Amino acid sequence: MPATAKNVAQWMLDEINNGNYLYQEQAAYSISEMFGDDFVYYNDNGNLAIEKNVLNVFRKLTDDSVVWSRSEKMWRLREDHDEPGRMQY
Repeated sequence: MPATAKNVAQWMLDEINNGNYLYQEQAAYSISEMFGDDFVYYNDNGNLAIEKNVLNVFRKLTDDSVVWSRSEKMWRLREDHDEPGRMQY
């Protein structure tokens, strides 16, 4: 059965739940290897990145339970001290 954006987003959430965080660069390479190149692309800086459709499904799956740590370029579980909203610095 072919992989879907939902499969990839669920894998991302599972990784976070198992390890409490997921680095963007590591995730993009893992997604490419495990699910194929349909779910990643090379951004303007030449870095492997996760397709927007996967990220949109991921946002819906995680709601407010996961935050994006901009300074570390990773997703992690929300903690009590986090500011409101998904993006943290």
